[in-house]
Amino acid sequence: MNTSSNRVVYWGTGRRKTSVARVRITPGNGSVTINGRPGDNYLNYNPAYLTAVKAPLQTLGFSSEYDIIVNVRGGGLTGQADAIKQGAARALCEISADNRKSLKAEGHLSRDPRAKERRKYGLKKARKAPQFSKR
Repeated sequence: MNTSSNRVVYWGTGRRKTSVARVRITPGNGSVTINGRPGDNYLNYNPAYLTAVKAPLQTLGFSSEYDIIVNVRGGGLTGQADAIKQGAARALCEISADNRKSLKAEGHLSRDPRAKERRKYGLKKARKAPQFSKR
């Protein structure tokens, strides 16, 4: 929590695949700002992504009480939306320790470890091998 200039700010970091989101939650009216742009504009007006971003606030019933301000880098929109969701959930845990139980039950605090597997030498992709011929 940071209380600079009489404004309360709660921080949280979320990660998914190669996306990293630094999320700030401040008291406000429920707006979402991602990389300086409105949330629906940044997420290409896709309602599934915006729902994922606001899910932790919806779970606790804070959807119109806090603003979400995000800096996010890396990955695509799906990974970024899930990273923002985790970061927002972590920031909400800073507000009150009681929030943690309901956020954890909904799965907002768990890190999705799936990422692209590295390519191995001798193979075309991570697991795809060249065509085999006996002769």
